[in-house]
Amino acid sequence: MISVLCSCAVGPDYKRPDVTNITPPDWHWKIAEPKDSIPKGEWWKLFEDPTLDELEAGAVANNQNLRAAVARIDEYRAVARLTRSQFFPELSLDPSVSRQRTSANQPIALPSSIKLTSMHLNTFSVPLDLTYEVDLWGRVRRSLESAQAQAEAGVADYHNVLLTLTADVAANYFTLRSLDDEIIILRRTVELRDKSVHILGDRFRVGTISETDLARAKTELASAKAELSDVAQQRAETLNAIALLCGKPASAFEVCERPSMAAPPIIPVGLPSSLLERRPDIASSERNLAAKNAQIGVARAAYFPVLHLTGQAGYLSSSVDNLFSNSSRIWSFGPSVSLPLFTGGRTAASVDQAKASYEESLANYRQTVLTAFKEVEDSLAQIVFSNEQAVAQDEALASAERVNTLAKSRYEAGAISSFELLDTERNKLQYERQKAQTEGQRFGAVVRLIKALGGGWERSDFQR
Repeated sequence: MISVLCSCAVGPDYKRPDVTNITPPDWHWKIAEPKDSIPKGEWWKLFEDPTLDELEAGAVANNQNLRAAVARIDEYRAVARLTRSQFFPELSLDPSVSRQRTSANQPIALPSSIKLTSMHLNTFSVPLDLTYEVDLWGRVRRSLESAQAQAEAGVADYHNVLLTLTADVAANYFTLRSLDDEIIILRRTVELRDKSVHILGDRFRVGTISETDLARAKTELASAKAELSDVAQQRAETLNAIALLCGKPASAFEVCERPSMAAPPIIPVGLPSSLLERRPDIASSERNLAAKNAQIGVARAAYFPVLHLTGQAGYLSSSVDNLFSNSSRIWSFGPSVSLPLFTGGRTAASVDQAKASYEESLANYRQTVLTAFKEVEDSLAQIVFSNEQAVAQDEALASAERVNTLAKSRYEAGAISSFELLDTERNKLQYERQKAQTEGQRFGAVVRLIKALGGGWERSDFQR
């Protein structure tokens, strides 16, 4: 009879939510089947940059947030084991020894002719105590279901921290390389303008140019130095951010300066929506939803009686000599039932709270899916438009370089002033820096797309 009752578990059985009503038509999303456990691989190796590979390895090994996520997994799994322990009876050994003196003047109804005397009593007890809750309504099973789902959510959270960490390292690294490009451009500009100031200074001293031309050249030199200092500061801050991600003190961390790569990897068209199933944040949200669903059953179980089985067996004696003899054996066994009759609405409120918490998690899950689609679409748009921007900037830079070359020839021939020449050089510098910034944005967009899709996939899906 008990085994039949134990097969009952109150509360709704969990079903994965259908989000096809909020899915873009061309994505063909189906009922969620999280696949966050599929290995993402070392996706950053698509960029074929040894320095990036080294930084990623250091971040995975030393990042403190990642270590905290690992500790949370251990915590959640321990909670699941703690919940599972409720399936088994609790058995304890409680030996005790006591000695007491009774009163000769106890208030006991005895004939007056009988006189009580005080005495000393020894009690030696070695009992085994047994307690067990019969899981008639599935409270323990639902609790375990919730704890296991929470542990799985913890694993998904770890993978989300890992994916975010590696993506942040890559994004900051490519920002660093973009700043390196700007620094190289600005240093070259400072050198050229410094030479220009010396040449114009010689010409001013012999009287071939006015002081105004020399002052403008000095202004442009000072402006380039200020811009160089600003970009160098940005690089230092970006480097410090990478050091933090890698778990290293910023003061002892350095990445050698060098130009960025020529072009980022090309993302294949027609990416399947199933890639989004590997996103760990979606998996975590779905597992949390399962945990909340199980808590409804835990709350509903409070409406029903609780059956406890208790027992005791062991030895009890007034003397150690015969403590473990057959005559000193004791035992007791019996069930007890606790039936809630009036709780002042506490049980109903707990059920309502569990249902509301489930609805909140369901809304959060759907929001996470919508956010995933948005991030993918944003990244794809960034890739497309940054590529178009790069092509246009190449054309603009080529034209600016041509204009600057012609201006130098005309200036040397005396056809234009130094101010006009500096204006063309300023435009050329602006386009060179914009190109460097756009290249960094192109690499960042690829990193964000890979992150939005839950990590890397087969290398054969990429082309250079």
